[in-house]
Amino acid sequence: MKTNTLQVPGGELYYEIQGAGPLLLISQSGEGDARRSRHLVDRLIGDYTVITYDRRGLAHSRTDEPATMATHADDVHRLLAALTNEPVAMLGCSMGAAIGLHLAVRHPEQLSTLVAHEPVTPWMLGAAERAHHCRELEECQEVFHRDGWQAALKPMVKTLGINPAAQDLEPGVQLPPITPERAAGFAYFIAHDFTAVREDHLDASALQKSPVRIIPATGRTTPRQVFDHKCAVELAALRGVPLEEFPGGHNGNMTHPTAYADRLRTLLS
Repeated sequence: MKTNTLQVPGGELYYEIQGAGPLLLISQSGEGDARRSRHLVDRLIGDYTVITYDRRGLAHSRTDEPATMATHADDVHRLLAALTNEPVAMLGCSMGAAIGLHLAVRHPEQLSTLVAHEPVTPWMLGAAERAHHCRELEECQEVFHRDGWQAALKPMVKTLGINPAAQDLEPGVQLPPITPERAAGFAYFIAHDFTAVREDHLDASALQKSPVRIIPATGRTTPRQVFDHKCAVELAALRGVPLEEFPGGHNGNMTHPTAYADRLRTLLS
């Protein structure tokens, strides 16, 4: 594994590279640092050179101030520009998928394929639904500011359609414990990145015309009424392509890494 840091305007990104083969960038969800999907990465590095990174504000990365979604996308643009002149494949999970959509519009030459798994993009929804789901995110933040990140996890997982008690794991898979570093990541994610999600916007016509191959995806067990699934449906309709299913739910990349890796390989090939 190679690790390094990259200076970006107003911050610094920590990243890791491992494996062999064509480049695959994974942009994580939630409090996701470079190692959040380590079981998935372990199953991909035989076929791909996998790039993972800590979003600014998380773990080993640094930020001078909270970032917008466009800033997060610019970070990815600068990271890829520092590593290659060729387009790469990208897996974006949740917030990572929203970041990938910005990149597909602003720097399409850097992406060959974007797998957008349940993008948290309420701007894609109709006005009433958008307002409702943005309010859900805002309520999570209110609980966080009043009672802390642990209390905010309950409304957060409900909003995203995650049922921690019903996540059937693949044999041998254990979800990572909540270390102090992950706790700090959850706190930053809820306090600041939820705001980036609520305030995000992208030109739908530009996204529709992007030359990047975009694969909208959802989890097989994700409840169909939650906004991240609805956003995946809207993205598929906007692009005129099928909505693909992955094993597990919103965090299938963590709960079902072997089956998730197999599905990803199939779609990328």
